[in-house]
Amino acid sequence: MAATDGARKGSTLVLRKVTTILNCFTVESPEPTLQELIRRTGLPASTCQRLVTDLTLEGFLDRDGDRYRIGVALVRWATPGTLGMDVVRLVRPILDDLRDQTGESACLYARDGVFRTVIAVAPTRHVVMRPFMVGQVMPIHAGAPGKVFLAFDPDAWADLAGSSLARFTDATPTSMASLDRQRRVTREQGYFAAFGERHEDVGSIAAPVFDHQGELEAVIGLGFPLQRVGPGREHELAPAVVAAALRASAALGFRPEAQRPE
Repeated sequence: MAATDGARKGSTLVLRKVTTILNCFTVESPEPTLQELIRRTGLPASTCQRLVTDLTLEGFLDRDGDRYRIGVALVRWATPGTLGMDVVRLVRPILDDLRDQTGESACLYARDGVFRTVIAVAPTRHVVMRPFMVGQVMPIHAGAPGKVFLAFDPDAWADLAGSSLARFTDATPTSMASLDRQRRVTREQGYFAAFGERHEDVGSIAAPVFDHQGELEAVIGLGFPLQRVGPGREHELAPAVVAAALRASAALGFRPEAQRPE
């Protein structure tokens, strides 16, 4: 046990030293020399040189003469997270506009397996509201945003197949056949409206956001209490949701001709 603890502490110490080195690379100073790294980290010269050499061999750093910069390997690892942040950054003003135009909470969703997660939200200013928050996780088979994922992301449908479909209310679809009908409607009209599927007093309207390759990147949706927007009134809000989704798609470089045929 003592040996294991010692190895863990040693590993943590090495990671801390590596982090100290990587923290020296900033926008203001993207290409420090080895001597600058030694001075800024305060590490012994031999330790710093060894770690910098190892980081360079692994592709975490690149060397150009006597200067170093962040390597391709680290850039590749950071890309997925950077893209996610770019999506939120680009779409957030559109969510604010959608909220201001409709008066209802506007959310941006990403999918993780058979769940959807709120990754950005512009909350309604109404006193009567259903709260939405970043990080909130919901199933994709209940509610309008999930139907959009099922309609435009083949992997979402494949992930859901064979899963247990929990019933939250009498309106919750609990069969793949009913979900298939809903996703067909979603594809035909370009959005979906759901009422009371997850909570009896809550409705939602959602539309797809596509990336530059024509693939589904995220879903924009409105959430509202049914006492304010009930069945039959979705056509009043749906055009604004679809327009916001189109704006978001355009911001991500989407061109309709790039969308993959079914």
